[in-house]
Amino acid sequence: MANERRNILVLTYWSFADALVQAYTLPYVRLIAQQSGSKVFLLCLEQDHIALNETEQEKAKKELAAENIVPVFMRYLPFGARAALKWIPYLSKLKKTVRENGIGTIHAWCTPAGAIGYYLAGMTRSRLVIDSFEPHAWSMVENGTWKAGGPAFRTLFHLEKKQAQKADILIGLTESMKTYAQEKYGAGEKKFYVKPACIDFDAFPVFRALEKKEIRAGLGLNDKLVCVYAGKLGGIYLEKEVFDFFAAAHERWGDRFHALLLSNAPAELIEKLCRQCGFPKENISVRFVPQHEVPRYLAAADFALNPVKPVPSKRHCTSIKDGEYWASGLPVVIPAGISDDSDIIRQNQTGAVLDELSRNAYLEALGKIDQLLQGDRGELEAKIKEQGRRYRSMQIAANIYREIYGNR
Repeated sequence: MANERRNILVLTYWSFADALVQAYTLPYVRLIAQQSGSKVFLLCLEQDHIALNETEQEKAKKELAAENIVPVFMRYLPFGARAALKWIPYLSKLKKTVRENGIGTIHAWCTPAGAIGYYLAGMTRSRLVIDSFEPHAWSMVENGTWKAGGPAFRTLFHLEKKQAQKADILIGLTESMKTYAQEKYGAGEKKFYVKPACIDFDAFPVFRALEKKEIRAGLGLNDKLVCVYAGKLGGIYLEKEVFDFFAAAHERWGDRFHALLLSNAPAELIEKLCRQCGFPKENISVRFVPQHEVPRYLAAADFALNPVKPVPSKRHCTSIKDGEYWASGLPVVIPAGISDDSDIIRQNQTGAVLDELSRNAYLEALGKIDQLLQGDRGELEAKIKEQGRRYRSMQIAANIYREIYGNR
């Protein structure tokens, strides 16, 4: 690549304030800037309800300028065939950004942004990297958001094929995605890296026993056995089943059990699910906290739940939640067939895997968790944290980005 086109344009389909940018994408973008020595432009599509105002945009630009990162803000457009015409002026603007700023690589995050990257790389003759490559179209069908054969599904699935075939480099989330891309998309042999959802372990301080006790006391959780879930209800995640699980935990431990839900789920939904599942609403605390406060809340828990819907496409995806839980030393309850994580947890006996979603399966999993928690908690925490560093260290990502960008 010519020296005059060393800069990089990172494409996302998310708002700057979205956790998928702040907690997931931005740490990687910082690594790319460090490993490449180039200026990195970061596209964010701003949804109205969380869009930054002009003052906030300028503040973000100023803060990231020191790291050689330039945010580019554009208004969000829903994905699908009906939005195609609206994307024409956006592509023209991005083409101008590429040409005026010496950009030689389009680095797209996930396949909706990869669809933009596919067209933009062709228009500008730029190298195309698709990061966090997963079967997003089928995932949207399996979780009930899209219909198989609907316009949004057909558009994205077609463009996923095109991305896989055109990309110079694919970065998947699991090793199985390489085979999937070759069989389903006709990707052929090309550079393929595996990078799960990595974690900055420095963001998860080591809390001493006394500090954990103080955190629990501050939340009113003294002498409680606490299960934490940090995430959404519905969509790619289970909903009613989460509260069925909580009800099973209450059946096992009584009022000693307490659920800590870190979510922006509305109070009406929480109350409805508690009623439907027979779980006392007094036994759940709901908080929606900034990402930098999440480690402190996780430190208040005894174990964690990751209720990803166990649909086929999730075998090829990854979950940032498990990395955060592992960084906190928490045993995890997870459905079978989720990324590589279900197998890791089962093989290392660092949690419990749900082979089905039923009361009996929940009670069996809770029995395994109880057994783990009755052992040496210090040893268990250390074992899980080591597991996290092995499978989720940011060094995994740093090595990949160094290989892609370090020798240009």
